[in-house]
Amino acid sequence: MTSSPFAPSARSAVAPFEVMDVLATVARMRAEGREVISLCAGEPSQGAPSAVHAAAARIHTEARPLGYTPALGTAPLRAAIAGHYGRWYGLDVDPTEVAVTTGSSGGFVLAFLAAFDHGDRVALARPGYPAYRNILAGLGCEVVDIATGPVERYQPTVAQLEAAHAQAPLAGLVLASPANPTGTMVDRGELTAIAAWCSAHGVRLVSDEIYHGVTYADGPDAKGVSAREVDEHAIVVSSFSKYWGMTGWRLGWLLVPQDLRAAVDALAGNIALCPPAGAQEAAVAAFTEESYEQGEAARQDFARAREVLLERAAELGWGAAAPADGAFYYWAELGDRLAGFADAREYAAALLEATGVAVTPGGDFDPVVGSRCVRLSLAAGPDAINEALDRIIAWQGSRA
Repeated sequence: MTSSPFAPSARSAVAPFEVMDVLATVARMRAEGREVISLCAGEPSQGAPSAVHAAAARIHTEARPLGYTPALGTAPLRAAIAGHYGRWYGLDVDPTEVAVTTGSSGGFVLAFLAAFDHGDRVALARPGYPAYRNILAGLGCEVVDIATGPVERYQPTVAQLEAAHAQAPLAGLVLASPANPTGTMVDRGELTAIAAWCSAHGVRLVSDEIYHGVTYADGPDAKGVSAREVDEHAIVVSSFSKYWGMTGWRLGWLLVPQDLRAAVDALAGNIALCPPAGAQEAAVAAFTEESYEQGEAARQDFARAREVLLERAAELGWGAAAPADGAFYYWAELGDRLAGFADAREYAAALLEATGVAVTPGGDFDPVVGSRCVRLSLAAGPDAINEALDRIIAWQGSRA
């Protein structure tokens, strides 16, 4: 075999998402007949609302083609999403502000392409969702880490943004609330202060709100505060994947500020032509009363799983952990439980082999200190969490 004169582009040299390797191992073990409790994927177990399934069944049994839709989505779905902002946030959103995307992942690509140029400095909280970093790096942006921990409640502060901006001007900030992997949130006052700072310094705020609704507080802002409430220049990214459990339907959306709408429209038509037509048509049913009720029932199940874990967290004997205000994750340092292992990846591999419990090592989420951390997903439900904790605690005790 002769050597090739070709090679991958430099921009494609991004790290693979380690959770996918864990999921592949889980699939192999299950194929071998082993029972595995998977706490690694951020995938709700409830699936799409029944009204969405019923709509999809009708669509796919009708003898009509599913052709291309407008690049930014169908008018009925854009209107339904706009109405959702009135229901949850009391916002009057015009459907022309809504861009339906191929999952929130497609939304991030469109948002970053429209808002940032090659070489722009874009700030991210660390730990954080690795796809932000990898998409931005692939587009030639400079990723600026904002190191967060228990003191900052794992969310960036205005003081940290000031310090990063003083080194060299920032062009953007990606903020997630609730965040992956920590589940932490910013409240209305914190979001308002961050948005005001961004506006004053010409920094574009990109607000990841895909876990809105999967939250555990009470009060008027219980479902989360949207950046659209406090900053007309912010880009909002959201999705059907989490609250509605529609991961494989590959539908998300953006709220696009006025100055970027033409750019997002042009990019969307060139990159994907349109989001999946059948999924768009069925997704309108996600905004029925029945669907909201089913989303709330799923949230309550996540809340019970969270309660089980928090009640037993001391038994794990791990180190510092994020407070998990929302989403369905638990992020923690392993502390003394890491003794005898090179890093969290080795710990997670040994745990999976010995107990059949799969957790996600933290290196993807935090390339600096994540090798000492793990992320647990609560999406498997309270019974699975309780059984998994029994196994983890017994295994750790056998090694003591």
